[in-house]
Amino acid sequence: MTATGHPPASPSIGTLIARARTNADRAATRRAPGAPIRVLVADDSYLIREAMREVLAGLAPIELVDTFADGDSLLAAVDANPPDVVITDIRMPPAGDDEGIRIARRLRETHPGVSVIVLSQYAGAGYALALLEDGAEGRGYLLKERVHDRNELLAAIEVVAQGGTTIDPSLIQELLAADRMRHSSPLDDLTPREREVLAEMAEGRSNASIAESLVLTKRAVEKHVGAIFQKLCLEDDEVVSRRVTAVLMYLAANER
Repeated sequence: MTATGHPPASPSIGTLIARARTNADRAATRRAPGAPIRVLVADDSYLIREAMREVLAGLAPIELVDTFADGDSLLAAVDANPPDVVITDIRMPPAGDDEGIRIARRLRETHPGVSVIVLSQYAGAGYALALLEDGAEGRGYLLKERVHDRNELLAAIEVVAQGGTTIDPSLIQELLAADRMRHSSPLDDLTPREREVLAEMAEGRSNASIAESLVLTKRAVEKHVGAIFQKLCLEDDEVVSRRVTAVLMYLAANER
């Protein structure tokens, strides 16, 4: 929290992944040199579990410890003997649609040294953003179609086991676009001159005082103020309230 009580802005996806890469070398020391990467798999589909067994069995650096059909059984196994990496379906019992995200968040708190790869049948940036909200270190998000490519799956496991981050290539553009929308602000649409006028408004100046300060005509200032209200989607009624709201938006943005 800041001194004014505003919560800090959440970091961008780029920042989260950069932090994960910075921490990857430190995380790599968790396993003894040459030791296999111990993996647990959870998916409510028997066919997927068996497919994962077959794929992982052919990967020399990987030791598949066990597979599970639900999240609670998986978490109990992690508590009993933490693996290096958990690979979990995003949708399975008991929570349903977001069980994989729930597991990743729970393990971040209880077993921060356990990395998690979430598998999804659908390409959607929303779940990937949710997965990375608590930090990108040791987290991966892949489409289920990738599990049949041994090299790609192995690369993902090795990256997260070292504390890095892996995101399915088909999601990158959508993820970045969703992240930009999450961090965007109507203030971004203001021109430099409009931002100068709004900054003067935040100091409590009248239009006449702003005109004098910025060496503009009063009519020009009124035009800029009108444009600010329009871009910030502030209604035409109660001009004083619009002015206060615009100033509050400006101040809140500058607290980030």
